Parts: sequence; structure tokens; C-alpha cells
Amino acid sequence: MDLQMEGRRALVSGSTQGIGYAVASALAREGARVVLHGRGERRVRDTVARLREELPDAEVAGVAADVSDAGQVERMCRELDALGPVDVLVNNVGVFGLQAFAETTDAAWSRQLEVNLMSGVRLSRHLLGGMLDRGWGRVVFVASESGVDVPADMVAYGVTKAAQLALANGLAKLTRGTAVTVNSVVGGPTWSDGVASAVDEVARAQGMAPAELAAVLAGSRPTSLAQRFLEPDEVASLVCYLASPRSSATNGAALRADGGVLPTVL
Repeated sequence: MDLQMEGRRALVSGSTQGIGYAVASALAREGARVVLHGRGERRVRDTVARLREELPDAEVAGVAADVSDAGQVERMCRELDALGPVDVLVNNVGVFGLQAFAETTDAAWSRQLEVNLMSGVRLSRHLLGGMLDRGWGRVVFVASESGVDVPADMVAYGVTKAAQLALANGLAKLTRGTAVTVNSVVGGPTWSDGVASAVDEVARAQGMAPAELAAVLAGSRPTSLAQRFLEPDEVASLVCYLASPRSSATNGAALRADGGVLPTVL
């Protein structure tokens, strides 16, 4: 299916690895002009070079900012303005951690709220108005099933993802009667770089091989229909559809790419 993305500029936050990179790569393959984002300048440059090597004909740029810092986001937005109008915003950047609720400090809560929620607030606030003025645009939030069924060992993360779903739904109401849409993708457990690092850390602490622990975790969700970790590309496919003109009838929705972890029909 041609997603009709030729020439449209798309910013994907948190796109130097994992789901974000998979989304950026897929959009570039569809002809979009992709802007990669990461926290560090060197990492962004390396990822821009990687994507250009994979797709020599793609138009790829990069911006760097720690999105937990409002000042850095403001600077990043000025750099985006210099590149030209952004037609698609994919709010993907996120952090998480396995931690008991009683041991989760205010600093840990603030970090997750700033990165997972406020980055989407700030970037959407800067870019949504331009989309409305130009008459077309897409905002997609990469959310999580943890925002629907909050894990006891990741309460802070789940709360930020629940807030993200609410934010997307509220922003969609600002687009009434336009060709701009705001939607969320509710992703399931995905074998991203961040998850792999977390599994390695926990495996070392428990004296297990990372592959052994990964197999245990993949089968530990009794409601999972996939009974495995998802691949970043699998989640990215739905994100890219929602970022495209093909998804014009979908607005204010939270669509699932969760491997069947959530047992409800809707």
C-alpha cells in the first residue's frame, strides 16, 4: 500500500534506536523527509548517517535535545522551524524503569513525567498550530498497554502513559472539522534496545543468562496472545499508517499493537 507520504516532513522523537528508529526508517522508505531526534549530538549524527547509508535517496536531518529540559526543547523547536514545516509529529521518546512504588523517588517521577508526557505537550504545542493553519497534519503518540493496565513494578511509567493517552484524546478535539488528526498507538512488550538493556541488568542481578530471562518474561503475561516480545517494526507499521493520509477517518483513537496482551475488545 502506498502511504502517500512523499515529500511530507516527519519528526520522530526518540528515534536513534528501537521503535523510534523503526518508525523513522519506515517513513523514509515511504518518501517522507525524516527528522531524527535523540538526546546527544553525536548519537544523532551517527543515526542520521546510518539511515542515509540504508536509504541513500532519503532526505534525513537530525536534532538533538534532552526533552526533559524545557529550554533544550525550545532550542530544538527553533532548529525545526529552520528546516521547514513539520507535517507529522510522532511523539515516541520515553523512559521507563522497574522499581517498587515505595522506592520510586520524586526525581524518578519527575524524570518520567518530563520525558514521557511533557515532551509530547511541548512538541505538540509548538507544531499542532502550524498543521491546523496549513490544513493537514498528523500527531501520533507511541503509548503503551502499561497505560491501560498499569504494572505494579512500573507505576510511574504506567501513569505517564495513561496521561499520554488522555493528552492525545484531548488534542484530537482541537482538530474538529479539519484534516489534522491526533491518535495513539498502544504498544505491547517490544524487544527494543532499552528493553534489552533492562533485561541484561536484571539478568546479571539474578545470575541468569539474558536470553533465559527474556524467554521467561516473554511467556510471563498470561493474557498475551503473541507469547513473545514484539519487534519494533511491528509497532512501527501501525504508527506509520496513522501518520499517513490513508488514516483520515481515524482521529482521537487509541489503536492497539499489543500482541493481544490487553484482554478487552476495545
